[in-house]
Amino acid sequence: MITNGFTYIAFLIFFAAMLVGVKKLTKWKVFDFIPPIVMVYLFNMLFATLNIWDMESTKAAYSATKNNLLYAMIFVMLLRCDFRKLAKLGGRMIAIFMGGAVSIAIGFVIVFVLFKGTLGVESWRGMAALCASWIGGSGNMAAVQDALQVPAADFGAALIVDTVFYSIWIALLLIAVPFAGKWNKFMKADTRNLEAVAEVTNAEINKEKKAIDFTSLLVLLGVSLMISSIAQNLGGVLAFGIFDGGTMTVLLITAIGLIAALSPLGKMAGVEEMSNVYLYVVIALLASRAGLGEILAAPMWLLAGLVVLIFHVVIMIILSKIFRWDLTMVSTASLANLGGSASAPIVASAYNPSYAGIGVLMGVFGAAVGNIMGLFVANIMQLFV
Repeated sequence: MITNGFTYIAFLIFFAAMLVGVKKLTKWKVFDFIPPIVMVYLFNMLFATLNIWDMESTKAAYSATKNNLLYAMIFVMLLRCDFRKLAKLGGRMIAIFMGGAVSIAIGFVIVFVLFKGTLGVESWRGMAALCASWIGGSGNMAAVQDALQVPAADFGAALIVDTVFYSIWIALLLIAVPFAGKWNKFMKADTRNLEAVAEVTNAEINKEKKAIDFTSLLVLLGVSLMISSIAQNLGGVLAFGIFDGGTMTVLLITAIGLIAALSPLGKMAGVEEMSNVYLYVVIALLASRAGLGEILAAPMWLLAGLVVLIFHVVIMIILSKIFRWDLTMVSTASLANLGGSASAPIVASAYNPSYAGIGVLMGVFGAAVGNIMGLFVANIMQLFV
């Protein structure tokens, strides 16, 4: 049994690194169905259940590490969110993304009211974290988890739902690609400006690609940790009413990150890589305090997630008919919500390789608004407790 705090942290990071390394070296198909980040969570839950480390002895190391790295991660992730770039998407494409985001948010509120009897009246915390993830990615889920103090069992169930439906949804969206013509004809979709926007977006993204170097990584590490410290200290001071210290810290980090994205920091190489390192470590830490037996409620969580996804699809079809949205952008926006900036380009490129940049920017936009929408949905769900 591990009792030393540093050994406990070192093991978590080492195990996450090994999983990512094995995926790259072996290219095993299993990683296509169960991503390394989910394996990190599930295996560490198993290790916690088997008492590989002593919970009490490692508690101090966990407390000193988790929040500090979490807030640093949120800051780095938001450095991609330069709203001057997002403006290139145009109002129509942002409206399509927000249509998807709002449909998901409303779906979660409705599903919570319907399912709270089986998931528990406190499940609004975990559902809000899942909602944040479905409007931008796993980083948003981790941020809202901290702000709302989501129980380990609910967070584990939410992560499983996130993974299962992401895998199914990306497959279904790719299957739908050949039917774009029929969809667009039925919706009377307007696609005239799509290619022009794609060209401008791709040119901007390709122009700013830079090689990762020592300076950029060290600057990102140092600045993000310092911002994490400052925001946590200010968050506690500014807390009031329903906006406790954790919530205010998340909002502060979000505001600082969005402002910093307009500075030279936002153009530094290595932002994506550094945020992913933080994400894997944070997920490993969260999983290390949860037992595997605590996710027995996952079947009902899966049903709840399915209902939210069905609601999202129905609303997007209705909106597409009203506003004449094309399948390319509806699919891209939907996956930008559920999967984030790493996934949206996949489905966008399936229609046309030049559309990849649109997917990236839609996902980045989701990262910017996901935390705020997740917390907003949480406060609405609380009214039904």
